[in-house]
Amino acid sequence: METKLTNLVLLAEAEIKKCKTINELLDIKAKYLGKKSEFNVLMQDMKNLPNDQKPLVGKLINEAKSKISALLDLQKEIIDATKINEMLKAQTIDISLPGKSINLGHKHILTKTVEEIEDIFIGLGYEVKEGPEVESDLYNFEMLNLPKDHPAREMQDSFYITEETLLRTHTSPVQVRSLLANADHKPLKIICPGVVYRKDDDDQTHSHQFMQIEVLVVDEKATLADLKGTLLLLAKKLFGENREIRLRPSYFPFTEPSVEVDVSCFKCNGVGCSMCKNTGWIEILGAGMVNNNVLKAAGYDPEVYQGFALGMGIERIAMLKYGIDDIRLLYTNDLRFNSQF
Repeated sequence: METKLTNLVLLAEAEIKKCKTINELLDIKAKYLGKKSEFNVLMQDMKNLPNDQKPLVGKLINEAKSKISALLDLQKEIIDATKINEMLKAQTIDISLPGKSINLGHKHILTKTVEEIEDIFIGLGYEVKEGPEVESDLYNFEMLNLPKDHPAREMQDSFYITEETLLRTHTSPVQVRSLLANADHKPLKIICPGVVYRKDDDDQTHSHQFMQIEVLVVDEKATLADLKGTLLLLAKKLFGENREIRLRPSYFPFTEPSVEVDVSCFKCNGVGCSMCKNTGWIEILGAGMVNNNVLKAAGYDPEVYQGFALGMGIERIAMLKYGIDDIRLLYTNDLRFNSQF
């Protein structure tokens, strides 16, 4: 039996090595390991052997089958490798040919400005938060200390979808949502970038759709001094280390006290020029301490918690930073303009 199995393996090996294709190899596999193979016949004949011989014969048959399976696998690898080499020879690449140049795009100036501001605040430990552009009146106005009859609503002429739904007029609703989600009242430091909408006549300095980034800090220790320090850092990072800022009293329903923030003119260095209208200062954003009514609406005790907020128009920052004199250039997709940045 052992000699017969050895001869069977040698015969299978010779036939396997002659195979040049996978189909030929499959035929050989069926011949030697299939249901009608010699091995299958031998396995059936084992029932006629004495019981003491069955384990030994069974072991010999299994070893022979394993050898043939290994030979089949090896030949398959050889066939596959040969096929790949033939393909490579037939598809030779001339590496001396010049490559095809690919025109790569670049980030839009507004995207670059947003990411630059995000990087500044992320470096200070802030989280970036986003929210829906279709917003409820509750989050967009009422919880920001702007009830239905508040005259300050006229400051933001809005696109209403229903009586209670509108396109958000600022990214402040994201602040409200973040405050409500912060149920355990942990210290909160977030920035909220996004697109906002207001009814406006598009001209050199106005657009009905524009971008904002708002910043919010709420904890037990935030002060106006912290706000001023943050604003000064932001101005220096955006417009140069020599910049200074000044705060002027202002009014916003969701902050008290509120301030307008000016930066020293980076064109004339504060001396006075056409850009700063000979004042030496350029207005860049609004800010203030979070109004107690806003904190109460979000479930915070204003006797314990306080915070500050600031909001800036991305287009205005980009226009000032890069000397752009018409906001419409940022939206008309003129490649002659976009390629400059």
